[in-house]
Amino acid sequence: MEYQDIRYAVEPPNAILTIDRPERLNAFRGRTVEELIHAFHRAWTDPEVRCAILTGAGERAFCVGGDQKEYVEHGSYGTSENGLFEIERLQQVIRDLPKPVIAAVNGLAIGGGHVLHVVCDVTIAAEHARFGQAGPRVGSFDAGYGTAYLARVVGEKRAREIWLFCRQYDAATAERWGLVNKIVPAAQLLDEARAWGREVAALSPTALRFLKTSFNADTAHVLGIGQLAFAGLASFASSPEAKEGRRAFAEKRPPDFSKVKAT
Repeated sequence: MEYQDIRYAVEPPNAILTIDRPERLNAFRGRTVEELIHAFHRAWTDPEVRCAILTGAGERAFCVGGDQKEYVEHGSYGTSENGLFEIERLQQVIRDLPKPVIAAVNGLAIGGGHVLHVVCDVTIAAEHARFGQAGPRVGSFDAGYGTAYLARVVGEKRAREIWLFCRQYDAATAERWGLVNKIVPAAQLLDEARAWGREVAALSPTALRFLKTSFNADTAHVLGIGQLAFAGLASFASSPEAKEGRRAFAEKRPPDFSKVKAT
């Protein structure tokens, strides 16, 4: 596959996957997701790779989730070679990869981008990174790993706060809540992630694979819930309520959900 939306580089023992859409704050569309799945599979099968590092281009954003402007302009998150938008599959590939996955968060990790860092095994953040969900603000949600697994990471009360209020949190708060493993100056972010990759590369790869499988087993049931939720989200996306959320985001104004009956 010829990549358009991401960059992929192998610096043994690490593979570095970079979402390369800085003009859209590294928001993903269908092609972005497809390329990331392809690249993670490359890292999976490459014997030189012992650790995968996921990051974003530039200093403003790691990833801000689905490209809402793309959706407003084209009525979807864009095409992929297979015609599918497989964000839940990308989340599962990150979990299933039999090698550690490090999120190097270089700025905003919002919405679906926040979920991506949550499902990674470890998160290292730049000092200026910010974290949060935006789904209810733009007429969207993630009722799979983005909620149920997030609650395992930070606890029910914090997870509900993150989703129900759509606030943004600084790196220090994220670290205190257990969302982040380490904070470093922005200029040191990738070097720190590479160092963690080198450290883990000295360990038994078979042991690491079984450990990931064991950790995943506790929340494997979330996959089925997530698939059901994403099917519902696909149907909800065409509703006036969801359309208002996306339009408001594209027009940089607060959404008006006042006419929506809350039942």
